[in-house]
Amino acid sequence: MMFSVHTLIQNTGAGSTALILSLIMGFSIYLSFPLTRRGMMKQSHSVILISIAVGILIFLVGDIFSDVSSVIYLPGQYIANVPYSFLFALNVILIFGVLYITENRGRAAGRDKISPGRVGTVVATGMGLQNLTEGLVFGSAFSAGITGLFLVILIGFILQNFTEGFPIASPFLGTGGSKSGFIALLYFIGGFPTVLGTLIGMYYFSSLFVVAFDGLAIGAIVYVLIPMVRSLFKQAEENSLLRSVYAGVVIGFIAGFLVNVI
Repeated sequence: MMFSVHTLIQNTGAGSTALILSLIMGFSIYLSFPLTRRGMMKQSHSVILISIAVGILIFLVGDIFSDVSSVIYLPGQYIANVPYSFLFALNVILIFGVLYITENRGRAAGRDKISPGRVGTVVATGMGLQNLTEGLVFGSAFSAGITGLFLVILIGFILQNFTEGFPIASPFLGTGGSKSGFIALLYFIGGFPTVLGTLIGMYYFSSLFVVAFDGLAIGAIVYVLIPMVRSLFKQAEENSLLRSVYAGVVIGFIAGFLVNVI
């Protein structure tokens, strides 16, 4: 049976349809949940999987900035909107600073490094902030009646959320895993903002939201990349797996790019 958004709208109403689609998009992040059930695995396998996650995160930084740049820069020009640029930079610095202070307080309390749970939480927060802005855009497009692209948008968001779920699970790979309930909560933090953004975007859309939340998302992702890369290369050097790291990062970046093309 061919998917028909128009029929769905007629049968359920625009608001209910938007909610259903946003739930599908947002919680498709759980498609990667089985990765968290692997528990202990070979060091070489965990290194390459974490490398792929790093590659995906690197791509997402560029992808998020490409979205927000369309708001910051004037159409057809290389002149930036100064207030938007300031807001974006301020939010990147703000979230980066908050996370830095939080981590250093942890070190002062006797924790030498950021734990997998804290890494996963920061990644999930970054994913959630980005998905909030995507939900805003989707909700705005839905309210404007742009239904012809919904199937493409739906498939694209589902695939993208699947790849975003993978970095959330990556800190637990090769560590014996973690409680499923905790990881499920992290996935909720990453996915639910899509639903919230859609509902808000249907009734109100502001470029300020996109700039602010995308700035926070990039700041959070860039911050968490530092300990992930540091730990990854340490493991790789100890186990002679540097080639696997380079290959995994490239694979992850290309995977993110291919999903975004769709």
